Amino acid sequence: MTSHASRSSASESPTHAPAAWQTPAGRVAAWLALVAIAVVGRVWQPTWNGEPLWNATPLTAVALAAGFVFPRTAIAASVPLVALGLGNLALPGYGNLGVAAVVYAATAWPVLLGGWGFLGRSRPRWLAVIGGSLAGSLVFFISTNLAHWAFTADYPRSAAGLVACFTAALPFYRWMPVGDIAWSLVVFGLLESAGMAADAVLSRRLRPHPVSSRTLD
Repeated sequence: MTSHASRSSASESPTHAPAAWQTPAGRVAAWLALVAIAVVGRVWQPTWNGEPLWNATPLTAVALAAGFVFPRTAIAASVPLVALGLGNLALPGYGNLGVAAVVYAATAWPVLLGGWGFLGRSRPRWLAVIGGSLAGSLVFFISTNLAHWAFTADYPRSAAGLVACFTAALPFYRWMPVGDIAWSLVVFGLLESAGMAADAVLSRRLRPHPVSSRTLD
């Protein structure tokens, strides 16, 4: 979401996730889990001391994680895009096609950070995850509010109007970086733990069993 709009290609890149997420069943499970987390976390509106934590959603975290898990950019991008579309069924619309297009693009672009290996290879680099979440917050805030100023009639097409637009949006940005960092740590922590547990189970199944050398009498 911004202050005015709700936030809340088939190229392939090298995969970086644990081995468990590289099986067909693992990828389906990861896709469904990430979409579910994004939809529920976006529709749910957390509060702090009675104050709504605007834009504290898992969308950036899920986009980063999808880029980390899925080698194909199109599949990775489908996670935040589908989650955003499903969440929009329960939330107000954007009221403008230009604003909507920018919101969807700003929601999906963090998958590139995961796909390019910025977040780590076989294991996530936690400082990079935090940096990626902050980048996601900043790009979303700037791009969507620029779009609102450019595509709607709420503010004059002038420097003063642009300043007024961003000034009105600042209260809605307050919790966005905090929420993106917190959700990113939670989502990547869950993926890491689930992946390690699944890898351990797979390794036990693939481990050769000793054959008895006893001869029959």
